[in-house]
Amino acid sequence: MICILIIEDDPSLRENTAELLELEGFSTLTAPDGRKGLEQIKRHKPDVILCDLRMPEMDGFAVLKHLGKNPHLKKIPFIFFSAKTQKVEVKKGMEAGADAYLTKPFELEDLLASIEKCLNSTSTSR
Repeated sequence: MICILIIEDDPSLRENTAELLELEGFSTLTAPDGRKGLEQIKRHKPDVILCDLRMPEMDGFAVLKHLGKNPHLKKIPFIFFSAKTQKVEVKKGMEAGADAYLTKPFELEDLLASIEKCLNSTSTSR
């Protein structure tokens, strides 16, 4: 079963997203901030990471940068999701190394399409 880690500081968004993904057949892990997210990643190595951009403790950019330093973790598909919709923010997220960028609020279909795209590109590049 494909496991998706959701790193999001808003508890209702985090839990609702996890519930939606579980209804679609994914297994999920959750974390309220980047530091706890990194702990989850090291313990469970998810198949995809869905990470908020702006969070207290450690933001999404710091999480992505930390993963990039570890050869075993940097290949995990990484999707930013944020309320920041300006093109410059999206570009900054993608240039940081994210595989996809979703703006909040997002549609379930868009989330599923991003996850599928990330999983397909990972399987073809290995």
